[in-house]
Amino acid sequence: MAKTSLPQTNTRTLGLSKPDLFSRPFFEDKGRAFWILQATGWSGYLLLRSVSSISNGFSVEGLIKAIIEAIVGYCLTLLLSALYGFYRRLPRIPAVLLTLATLGAATLIYAVLEAFTYSFTAAEAGITVARVIGYSFLTFTVLAGWSALYFGINFYLIVEQQIDQMQILENQASSAQLAMLRYQLNPHFLFNTLNSISTLVLLKQTEKANIMLSRLSSFLRYTLANEPTAHVTLAQEIETLKLYLEIEKMRFDERLRMHFDLDPRVAKGRLPSLLLQPLVENAIKYAVSTQEDGADIIVSARLTGDRVQIAVSDTGPGLIEARPRPTLSTGVGLANIRERLVQAFGPDHRFETRTKPGEGFSVEIEIPFQLEEPNREAA
Repeated sequence: MAKTSLPQTNTRTLGLSKPDLFSRPFFEDKGRAFWILQATGWSGYLLLRSVSSISNGFSVEGLIKAIIEAIVGYCLTLLLSALYGFYRRLPRIPAVLLTLATLGAATLIYAVLEAFTYSFTAAEAGITVARVIGYSFLTFTVLAGWSALYFGINFYLIVEQQIDQMQILENQASSAQLAMLRYQLNPHFLFNTLNSISTLVLLKQTEKANIMLSRLSSFLRYTLANEPTAHVTLAQEIETLKLYLEIEKMRFDERLRMHFDLDPRVAKGRLPSLLLQPLVENAIKYAVSTQEDGADIIVSARLTGDRVQIAVSDTGPGLIEARPRPTLSTGVGLANIRERLVQAFGPDHRFETRTKPGEGFSVEIEIPFQLEEPNREAA
């Protein structure tokens, strides 16, 4: 029976096919919900009063009296809903005082009208103080119950709205964080690549410079074209790695030896875009560039049950001389990749690093095998 005046909340569609009345949340349309509750509540009150009147001896006068009571109560609560809606926009203390005063006035008016209706069938006609006081207990109970239900429903809707807003803010914060992590490209890589292109131009090796510039353009186009929070297939991620490595290959030539060992079954498995590129970049900086003979970089992926196991390893010197190997050249760090995995899969993932001096460094990632883009609520 309570009218609400809150903004519309988010719609959560149900999977089952139902009539329109039940296919959406009940309070999605506040006006519809109010009139349904108002009609249902006062119809129930009329039924209860009619049954009570009939149990004490059926009479047309008693039935008419019950109908009049329900109509008067229905009209009074319509007025109360309008006033309460106005009071809710006021400061708390004035709103509470006005609500109590309005409830008292409505109780008195209802009691007077009840006494007036009763006087037509009473042995002694007229409205008396005793009758008004007697009816005040009943009318106060009814109107106070209606008022409590009104404010209770509105409080519930406020809480629901705040929960929805918090969820939206959490999704926005999560998306913003993912975008921030994803857009932390390697300025050092860009600097080295552009410097190499400049050197090739100065040496008049324009063909190599054009090839390198074209590859750099393709790589940057890919990184900027995809949504920062998007998931791509493992096959797409590997193709991007190969594009990146073609650029680095022109810098390191035979010192950079890349190997891919991929299970064909995981090709369509999805993971956050550019998740592996910083790991390969890390291996190039600390394994390939630090050794005269360069190093091998191995990327492998296996399907184990419903899990995808990915490993990126190198044959570099490993963790030596207390060098902070986990810090990537971009400044992003392995913590960046851990955070992206947490954002994408929650606790449903594994991330481990392994190293031995002189035996290389490896990173192992285990994620669920997913064929579709994870659903995220739009902000």
